[in-house]
Amino acid sequence: MRSAIRVLIAKPGLDGHDQGAKIVVRALMDAGFDVTYSGLRQTPQQVAQLAHETGADVIGLSSMAGSHLSFCRKLKPILAEYGLQEKLWIVGGSIPAQDHTPLKETGVDGIFPAGTTLQEIVTFIKERAR
Repeated sequence: MRSAIRVLIAKPGLDGHDQGAKIVVRALMDAGFDVTYSGLRQTPQQVAQLAHETGADVIGLSSMAGSHLSFCRKLKPILAEYGLQEKLWIVGGSIPAQDHTPLKETGVDGIFPAGTTLQEIVTFIKERAR
């Protein structure tokens, strides 16, 4: 029997807005995922370490403060250090369209800007995780 997909939702950097992240966490839990929420103000090192410790299949960042590009660029090599480069990597929140291509080039698999439905996120993960 297959175990639940393990998802880490993390809040990068100085971003102190986590209401949306908590709504996503609840929706993912309701969909049957095993979800860990990092809490606020995580460094790239902390995100990678927590993903490794929890055995995350999916690494999700919730960004409302505009630091998503620089954070992802710093996180990518650290994920590789932990052997997590093949994990599904998603970013959601206040993500302008002009940042989608650079995020994809960094290795992000899915981008969910404000207005994305919770079902879209659940479906994306179910179709691609593992």
